[in-house]
Parts: sequence; C-alpha cells; structure tokens
Amino acid sequence: MRALLSTKVGGPETLVMAEVPDPLPREDEVLIRVKACGVNFPDTLIIEDKYQFRPARPFSPGGEVAGIVESIGKNVSRIRPGDRVIGWCIWGGMAEKVAAKAAKCIPIPKEVPFDEASALIVTYGTSYYALKNRANLLPGETLIVLGAAGGVGLAAVELGKALKAHVIAAASSEEKVALAKGHGADGGIVYPRGPFDKQELRELSALFKQACPDGAAVIYDAVGGDYTEAALRSIAREGRFLVVGFPAGIPKLPLNLVLLKSCQIVGVFWADWLEIHPTEFEVSARELLELYSRGAIKLLISRRFSLDEGGRAIDLLAARRAVGKIVVMVD
Repeated sequence: MRALLSTKVGGPETLVMAEVPDPLPREDEVLIRVKACGVNFPDTLIIEDKYQFRPARPFSPGGEVAGIVESIGKNVSRIRPGDRVIGWCIWGGMAEKVAAKAAKCIPIPKEVPFDEASALIVTYGTSYYALKNRANLLPGETLIVLGAAGGVGLAAVELGKALKAHVIAAASSEEKVALAKGHGADGGIVYPRGPFDKQELRELSALFKQACPDGAAVIYDAVGGDYTEAALRSIAREGRFLVVGFPAGIPKLPLNLVLLKSCQIVGVFWADWLEIHPTEFEVSARELLELYSRGAIKLLISRRFSLDEGGRAIDLLAARRAVGKIVVMVD
C-alpha cells in the first residue's frame, strides 16, 4: 500500500511517500481501507516527537480516519467486513490502509460522507468532552471560545450552542469571528496577533472584559501563549478555565488570579481519557452522530488534500492558517 511516512524527526517537509506492506489486524483490531483522514493539531506535534505518544519510525501521521472495513481480528464481533466506519488510531491514518482497535471504531450511516465522517471525532470529541465532562457547561452560562475559527474552536462554538450556552467567539480577524457567528456564536472578540508588551497585554485583557462584563462561566482556550492570562482575567467567580492547546505557546499564569476568582483551571486531554475509559468512545461518537443528524453540528471542511499532499495539509494547520477542518482524501 501507499503511505505518507515520518522517517526522521522534523516538520511536514520531512514526510515521504512510500510503498509499505499492508498492516495485519490483531485479534482485537479491524483493517480499514482509508477513504479520508482528518488533520489535527497532534499531527503537527507527533512528527516532531513533541506529542505525548511517540511511535517507532517509520510511521504515518493521522489519527482520525473514515473508510471501509476490509477484515477483522478473531475477537471482533461488533464490526463486520464491509462496514463503513469512523476510526480513532492516534497515528497511521495517512495511508491507504490502517489497523485500528475495534473498540475505537464505530459504524456510520450511508448518508454520512467519508470526508465529513473523518472530521467529526477528534475536534468535536475533544470539545464535547471539554464542555460536557470537564466544565459541566449549563444552559444560559456564558462561554468564551479562543481560536473560535479553528477545528476544535468551531466545534466548541457549535456544541456550546447545542448545550444552550451564550457563546462568545474570540479569533484573530473579523472574518474568523464572522465565520464563528455563522456557526451560532452570539458575540465576538477580535484579538490582535502577539507577541505583546505589558501595555498591549492590558489592552488585550480589556477586550475580553468588555465582551463579557459579568465574567465568563467557562473559557475554552485552544490558543495558549499570552492570550491565556488575558482571557483568564475575564472569568467569572468560580468559573472553569479549559486548557485545550498551545499553538501560541505554553502560558505562564499568575496563580493569584485563580485564588481571587476562586476559579478552576481544568486540563482537557481527550485521547488519554479514552485510554482510561475505553467504553466512552462509542457513547461520545453516537451522541455526536445524533447531533450531526439533526443539524446541530455543521462540519466545515475548508481544504481537501490528496495523500501525496499530506505534508502540505499538516503545514497549513501548523502555521495556524486553517479554518474549520482540513481533510486528506486517501481514496
């Protein structure tokens, strides 16, 4: 089969196309002929050995796939050959075939296209876990979403509205905020690009406070860097601050702010949660498919790339130039 491989530590430019043997499914796995692979921020980290998991090389990036099951391991009964499935495999997805654990695959209806299916699980799964399980977001509460036009951010906007929250989208341009409003956000914040000096940080904090004078019950931070402290200053008393990602850098926080607001800093590590609670994958995936089927989720795929262009797809995401989801079409 053809596969896009990481053969050495480095950025997207180090990835190479190669012919490799087809994988063989283990007893608890299924072999998927990949039709589409969603591109996610961990893909940018895993090829540089900066992610929590470090697979042995050579390996293919891509942890979120949709395709058709070709064969199954001897202990698999829930999924059959010929099933159309979504699969979560952490890596290996940017290849014509991938072996994935059956417990992390779920059949999808015929009416769900493969490209949209491959864009559903990681970003929406992460944001659903963050808002529902980690923040316990309640109807009527105010939610601020940083990076609101990106994959997880746009998912958080839509899911926040599905959970009946008042959603404020924060992003780096009027166009991105308008996009988030088109997906349900009630208000918006346009923040400048850093780095910032002390005066600029005060002005950035003021932007968040002006947009949310009574404070945000929940802040969803998929950006990090200097934006984290500025946003935290707008949190409501006993609010929940969700730590989702750091494309702008890992922030340093003055913990006196946490004390003064009696707020919580809450980590969101969706992949690890699934490892600890494996049965939650199917529950979460089915709930997301139900939201998709009734139109509460409206997937935005902004770019589609071929398998040969997988490195370009990862580079676009790493450079923070993407909106919505990017998908690699394998077949």
